[in-house]
Amino acid sequence: MSGVLDTAVTVVVFLLILVAIVLVHELGHFISARLARVRVREFGIGFPPRARRLWNDGETDYTLNWLPIGGFVLMEGEDGDSDDPRSFSRQRLSTRVAILCAGVVMNFLLAVAIFSAIAFAFEPAAQVRVDGVAAGSPAATVGLQKGDVITAVDGRVFPYFDNVAPTTYLRDRPDQKVVITVVRPGGKVEEISVTTRPAADITAGKGALGVSARIILGESIRRTPLEAVSLGVRRTLEASVLVLGALRDLVTSVASNPGGAPPVSGPIGIAQAVGAVRTQAPPVVLLWLIGLLSANLAIVNILPFPPLDGGRVAMALIKAVTRNRISVSLERTTYFVGFVLLFTFLIWVSYFDIVRRGAGI
Repeated sequence: MSGVLDTAVTVVVFLLILVAIVLVHELGHFISARLARVRVREFGIGFPPRARRLWNDGETDYTLNWLPIGGFVLMEGEDGDSDDPRSFSRQRLSTRVAILCAGVVMNFLLAVAIFSAIAFAFEPAAQVRVDGVAAGSPAATVGLQKGDVITAVDGRVFPYFDNVAPTTYLRDRPDQKVVITVVRPGGKVEEISVTTRPAADITAGKGALGVSARIILGESIRRTPLEAVSLGVRRTLEASVLVLGALRDLVTSVASNPGGAPPVSGPIGIAQAVGAVRTQAPPVVLLWLIGLLSANLAIVNILPFPPLDGGRVAMALIKAVTRNRISVSLERTTYFVGFVLLFTFLIWVSYFDIVRRGAGI
């Protein structure tokens, strides 16, 4: 595939992923608004300008818009007062907060669903293919050779998406006897007992066994539905913690070195990651990335920054505490300023995405 065509396919795949996870988010707002009998004027796929109206269900316009970067739900009285008793602004505080948080909940549920599905039926085992053996190493002593595949260590199979790979497990056990399960090039399976190198040798970069190797994907690991859902929830929480850690690192980086490259990627960097996964990894890894992005969107959207959902929740709480002493014009100005700052941040971080790509790092 030519470079231009490959880039075009990556952009299309990235936009489809973005639209899908944003529409799931907006579907949360839409469903919760309908359940609360709040009037929804429009459910848009993409952002305006409008390309066409797809249909109308008697109350809501369903539209297709020209900018393929997500979607939106437009509720009556969302950004101001309205005389309509079914308007968003006329609802109780608890109802408005629930509607605003519903998108975040949907993105969390999407991440849980994706991670659970992977854990149930699609997660491959991480295995080690031996590409070379160092002379005099523990691996050479027990007869490991090029082409051997280590499928388990101490009877443990390593899920690909867990934080512990076979190589990590071995490095964490210096100067210990372990039992490795090896599949020979001819298909013969052997259990081999070997003592790992001392900690000083491992730290020096000689490896726990003394082999040059790479991680490959083995057969899928099967779990019960309950185990899969439990693991899906845990991995969603772990992904959320990673996002919070990245946000913390971003704030620290900007505070200490405002002109330096941020420790996060913007849309261009994420698109590059999607392209790399699409072309170099099996489809399950791309599915995993979609789950990660959905969890990422949930965490970012709940931040108390206008015009994000968390910022709108914060504004609703402030208005409740001040007995609606914040004018509609001030509220709209706050959202506008927040949007400008957010858009400026995206441009800034995208600049460094381009710089990184140009530098090949």
